[in-house]
Amino acid sequence: MEERPASVPAKATQAGDVTGRWAWTEPSVWTERMLAALDNGVKGGVWFSLIDKVFTPGNLHAAWAKVQANAGAAGVDGQTIEAFGKNTERYLEQLHEQLRRGTYQPQPVRRVWIDKPGSTQKRPLGIPTVRDRVVQTALRHVLEPIWEVGFAEHSYGFRPGRGCKDALRRVEQLLQSGHTFVVDADLKSYFDTIPHNRLLALVKQKIADSRVVSLIEAYLKAGILDGLEGWEPEQGTPQGAVISPLLSNLYLDDLDQTMAKSGYAMVRYADDFVILCRSQAEAEAALAVVRQWVDGRGLQLHPEKTRLVDASQKGGFDFLGYHFERGKHWPRRKSLQKVKDKLREQTRRTNGYSLEAIIQKVNRTLVGWFGYFKHSNKTTFAALDGWVRRRLRSILRKRSGRRGLSKGSDHQRWPNAYFARLGLYSLKEAHALACRSP
Repeated sequence: MEERPASVPAKATQAGDVTGRWAWTEPSVWTERMLAALDNGVKGGVWFSLIDKVFTPGNLHAAWAKVQANAGAAGVDGQTIEAFGKNTERYLEQLHEQLRRGTYQPQPVRRVWIDKPGSTQKRPLGIPTVRDRVVQTALRHVLEPIWEVGFAEHSYGFRPGRGCKDALRRVEQLLQSGHTFVVDADLKSYFDTIPHNRLLALVKQKIADSRVVSLIEAYLKAGILDGLEGWEPEQGTPQGAVISPLLSNLYLDDLDQTMAKSGYAMVRYADDFVILCRSQAEAEAALAVVRQWVDGRGLQLHPEKTRLVDASQKGGFDFLGYHFERGKHWPRRKSLQKVKDKLREQTRRTNGYSLEAIIQKVNRTLVGWFGYFKHSNKTTFAALDGWVRRRLRSILRKRSGRRGLSKGSDHQRWPNAYFARLGLYSLKEAHALACRSP
């Protein structure tokens, strides 16, 4: 796996050290002097006069570049990334003036419903307008370093220099060190239930610029348009909004700090977290602390999805797409179902493309999937390789005038070597190569 990210810096020593540690920050906002203040702290721990950093032309241009790179659909106003890009300077100048004068108001968020992997259920996704995504990104450029400096080590979701693989590596380390009793926790509808008043109170602990606080509040209270129905939310921060991951991390940071001070080994990625313990008694005590914290913060643990697990026994637990059980890990059932659903679309027997073209599409899917799941138990890969080849043999069977799915004799008619010559990506071989590499 990748190198483990460096921890959040403590005290500044030299100017070069400061800029190096905070290289991910937006340079049009975070000057060397401000970075030094991050390391050394500001008076009272509170930051003033930040709104002017949000609307500087350099910051707005940098924010637009990120929004453009991320692409995405249009919001309630119907304006696309392409349309905004044709008149970038005019639109950014308008945002600059509106923010400077205090007349900027967020537009409602367009809600769409997307499939939950491996489930018939759907989850809501909020799509702000392009202009609002630009301003939220500019706002995040200003606020993220202020909160990031104090975030807990065991929080990995939506943070610079950290990711799923880092969280998974930490889980594996803890399991190997004997932390096999696991609190597998699930916050019910977390993003939709964050209390606005409590979240804003946390914002004000570090941010004293009333215009910045009002801007955050305006985003939280921006209307939601779901089809023809619209309303103003009383709680929550919409998934899909640029600022939401940062605000959600801010709200759960107190839980991170509480668990760390209590001596529990927690690994959190956004609202998905596990606590790994050495005994069942310790796990039960950890869950009691979590329940008390959640009850006092206006949140709720999912009664069916929150449980205690002995990972050294049959059953195990799922985390970030993987299943952990008895010292091994492999893709969880929903992760396999998701990739198979995508491969099914690419390998329909009625597919009119050449087999070479189909294999090219299949290869792109397999390479991307392997990049994340390459640390799985080796039996995972041979099984999925065989499943893909059966799908391809079914295509060839239909094209040769035979009915039904691939059967035993097809294996001799189109052996594994046949697909290898056509360039089909082999997960098994890729895994063997990865195991041999340094």
